[in-house]
Amino acid sequence: MVGRWRRGILTTGIDQRAIAIYAPIQSRLNRVEERLRNLDDEAIPDLHTLLDYVLSSGGKRVRPAITLLASDFYAHDDEKPIIMSAAIELLHLATLVHDDTVDNSDLRRGKATVSHQWGKHIAVLFGDYVFAASATFVCDTENVRVIRRFSKTIMELASGEIIEYFNCYNPQQAREMYQDRIYRKTASLFRTAAETGAILGNAPELQVQALTDYGYNMGMAFQMVDDLLDVQGDPSELGKPVGNDLLQGVLTLPSIMLLERYPDNNPIEALFRERSHDGLLQQALDMINNSSIISDCYTEIHGYCAKAAQALEILPDCDARRSLRNMTDYIWERTR
Repeated sequence: MVGRWRRGILTTGIDQRAIAIYAPIQSRLNRVEERLRNLDDEAIPDLHTLLDYVLSSGGKRVRPAITLLASDFYAHDDEKPIIMSAAIELLHLATLVHDDTVDNSDLRRGKATVSHQWGKHIAVLFGDYVFAASATFVCDTENVRVIRRFSKTIMELASGEIIEYFNCYNPQQAREMYQDRIYRKTASLFRTAAETGAILGNAPELQVQALTDYGYNMGMAFQMVDDLLDVQGDPSELGKPVGNDLLQGVLTLPSIMLLERYPDNNPIEALFRERSHDGLLQQALDMINNSSIISDCYTEIHGYCAKAAQALEILPDCDARRSLRNMTDYIWERTR
């Protein structure tokens, strides 16, 4: 089995800072992990290898952690946030399987993707299975508002992928389209993780909205960090080539800033037109990294993290609030 299991939770890829953030919910996060692992008990034997492969992929479980922390401010049924956290993680894993299949990706976190390992046909069917499993978990919360929000999130995730597909290799994308796309593809699930945790945690409506805002801003920051890592990260740590988004024809915040600043003198249009990275990709990466674009991206990320932290101010002071606040710094520091 890939990864190291400690008291039922996968610890590969989780550093000491994250472990400290998760401390108030660690025992319940272990129970989330048990629910995920118990999918094997209900699955046909042919699915066991696939489930083990995906569940042992080394994810940090950020989204289910947010759900559990968001549920921790008021008295509540302890079981339903755990069920919802498992659903959130399954939905995330299902989207990764489908995204990798659509994007023809060979690697995810340094491992072969499901589509590369077993083929696209199995990847699509397996992704569908995990989507359905996540939906059954949500139904077990017996909360119509939560079920509706979860369903809306699936629609947003799919529409984000569609927007990206139809705008690949299109250099004429405005920043507003980018922000809408990353909300749908990434921030919508962060928002739902926090919002449903707050609802199932019996938070008053004003506090539900505050935690919803927290999740939205964290999701936007999280995706922008990934955008930065794509243009300046270490390939061995990324598990994919640096500049992979540009190679796939996808504009991110750094490349959009490059197009905005050098509309008549940038290599991206030629890269998209010729679909060849013969020196053009490296030229684009050099222009991004040798300008103020990186620091300006930091500024945007910091702005979203600051809004997330500010959203917490109306919530009771407790371990959960401190962990959520520390998570904003943790996301920000991933860029450093």
